[in-house]
Amino acid sequence: MMWQRTIGAFVKLALCMACVCAGAAEHGAGRTAKTDPEFAPVQDVQGLPRVLLIGDSISIGYTLPVRELLKGKANVHRIPVNGGPTPNGLRHLKEWLGTGKWDVIHFNWGLHDLKFMEDGARQVAIGQYAANLRQLVKILKQTGAKLIWASTTPVPTEEVKPPRKNDDVIAYNAVAKQIMDENGISIDDLYAFALPILSSIQRPANVHFTEGGSRALAEQVVKSIKSAL
Repeated sequence: MMWQRTIGAFVKLALCMACVCAGAAEHGAGRTAKTDPEFAPVQDVQGLPRVLLIGDSISIGYTLPVRELLKGKANVHRIPVNGGPTPNGLRHLKEWLGTGKWDVIHFNWGLHDLKFMEDGARQVAIGQYAANLRQLVKILKQTGAKLIWASTTPVPTEEVKPPRKNDDVIAYNAVAKQIMDENGISIDDLYAFALPILSSIQRPANVHFTEGGSRALAEQVVKSIKSAL
């Protein structure tokens, strides 16, 4: 009947829109400096060191509190987008770095690389992740900045969407640690920091953090940046 086909069409449309919205939330699509202060350009205070945050939506969550906690001590910038997986970093890193001098760069890739895609494969296999990360580190070292690698934060035991496994977080973090150790890069172990208190700082069945959780991460990030400054 006509009304059944119409309802069916509306249901399909609603499901499609839900998928689109979920994807947008995952990648930070649609977020701009006009709507999100995290992405707004920072006017440097002369004489203060310049810090750059590179990362995905986890780093977006702690950007503002890091900026607040380092007010008067450092000019805290971040890349103007969700950093996504390592291939996205390779495409855009030089653009994100710009031509200015950076004193400290705090960076992470991983949570997007290890997520499972619709075909059941991880978005970036661990071997390719390692190769990509080596290239990214090579580019970052050319800046002369003090580099700080942030380990990827834990995935909860509950089912999350898009699918991820915490065993993969551990494996990808181990690969990243080896690369950082080889290059003499300090590590801000956000994984080890968050794991014991995960239930109190992370949203239920979600890789993202509560406002208080992002604040807690920010305090840890600030400690690592201060030690580099």
